Parts: sequence; C-alpha cells; structure tokens
Amino acid sequence: MLWVGDRTRQPDHAHVEYMRGIKNPIGLKCGPTVTPDGLLRLTDMLNPENEPGRLTLICRFGAGKVEAHLPGLVRAIEREGKVVVWSCDPMHGNTVKAMSGYKTRPFEMITAELSQFFDVHQAEGTYAGGVHLEMTGKNVTECTGGARSISDTELHDRYHSHCDPRLNAEQAIEVAFLVAERLKAERASRAPAAIVAAAE
Repeated sequence: MLWVGDRTRQPDHAHVEYMRGIKNPIGLKCGPTVTPDGLLRLTDMLNPENEPGRLTLICRFGAGKVEAHLPGLVRAIEREGKVVVWSCDPMHGNTVKAMSGYKTRPFEMITAELSQFFDVHQAEGTYAGGVHLEMTGKNVTECTGGARSISDTELHDRYHSHCDPRLNAEQAIEVAFLVAERLKAERASRAPAAIVAAAE
C-alpha cells in the first residue's frame, strides 16, 4: 500500500496529487499537526467518491498525544459520513535519541500509543482497524524495553537497521498479544449481552 507521509500531506503538493491518480487502496499518515478541517479536505481529495476500502488513515501521534488529537479527527470524519479505515502507527511518533546516541523507540511508548488508540475508538464507538509496525524476525536490539528489558547500553549489541529502529521478534509477539487482547475486548464490548453470556 502506498501512503502519503505526515510531512508530505500538503493538499497542493506533489504527493497528494500523485496519490489522487492511483486506483489502489492508499494510506494517509495523520500526525499531531493535522486538523479536523485539514483532514476532511484531504479525505475529499484522496477519496472523492467516499469509496469503502479506498483510504486508510494511519495515526502517528506519539504516546501521550493521542487523546489530545485523535477524538476530534474521529468525530469530524464520523460527522461528515466519511468511510475510512483507522490504523495506528505507534512507531514513528515515538522515535527518540538514546543517551548512547542511537535512534531508538521505547517499547513502553509503542504499547502506550497502541492502547490509547484503542481507548479512543472504544470511547467514540468507532473501530480500530489496523496497526502499522516496523519489525524484524531477527534478534536485534534496536528498540529499548520489552520482556527482555533491552537497555540503552545494549542497543549497540545488534543494531542492524540502516534507517529506523525495528521491534525484534519477541517484542513484535508482545505487541501482537496486546492487539489481540484489545480486539477481543472490543468485540466483547460490542456484542449483545446474550451472545457474551453464551460465549462465557
């Protein structure tokens, strides 16, 4: 899937114009600077027919900023009847420079943003529709934290990325379990009481 980045989503710039001509499903990154009106304008430009499945909004605010930005965006999209898929990118808004000098992403911030994303959608009655992660099956030490508590001083051990720090296999599985638990809870909260009771 091609997507427009948070820093390249200006309505009168080349990235948005290029994406308008693509028929495949596309994504749009939404960071802390996007406003509800700005998002609606971009949504109209990128999905003028309001076609289901055409546009995925990929939220990347950073832990602690989701509640300040996402509810207003969700309410604007819902109010105008726009059909979108809401996705969370908990990686890009949580990139920091470690004391050791390495670019990293604290695992606790990644999982916090994911939880906040699900919390907002549950509160608004909308659906959390996807997650965008940067990960590898290799045993890298690029993101701090996780079950093995990778520390700042361990980042250099197996820091193999030439661009962005990735979750290693263990960290990715931890995130998968978190997402699975949230989806299970979301499904249960939306099910009629009789169905929930039968399932138990």
